[in-house]
Amino acid sequence: MNVLLTTDTHVPLRARRLPAGLLGAIDAADVVFHAGDWVDEATLDLLAARAGRLVAVHGNNDGPALRARLPEVARAEVAGVRFAVVHETGAARGREERCERLYPDADVLVFGHSHIPWDTTAAGGLRLLNPGSPTDRRRQPYCTYMTAVADGGALSEVALHRLPRRGEG
Repeated sequence: MNVLLTTDTHVPLRARRLPAGLLGAIDAADVVFHAGDWVDEATLDLLAARAGRLVAVHGNNDGPALRARLPEVARAEVAGVRFAVVHETGAARGREERCERLYPDADVLVFGHSHIPWDTTAAGGLRLLNPGSPTDRRRQPYCTYMTAVADGGALSEVALHRLPRRGEG
């Protein structure tokens, strides 16, 4: 199963629309995970219409309408891999240990909030993935998202994808 991870889209505050490269990757994915901070319902509707399956949560910048439609934490099993999705995980220091305690039933935790790509594995085996942001790079050199393959209870081919800067390609 082809999996796409994104978060912190912040449309229309940080970008007027989602990048074409991200939309094409969504179309190619079997499952799309979004870890919150949508800002507008139109982006949620767009991803819900384009994604084969959408697993999503709300973030700290999402108002009442999005919070009414999305949970704070979502869980899904994809090809035997148990995913949990949340927007915020707290400080980077101690993140792996803290998240392993909070999500003992997950193999992979998808999160956002910082806009900083993250890929680590906790001592007990929990994989933590933050795909960065496709629209607001903050202190990062590029806007980003992630893809992976879930198959037979394992996650493989995890890749961080850089999007062109505005005005480029």
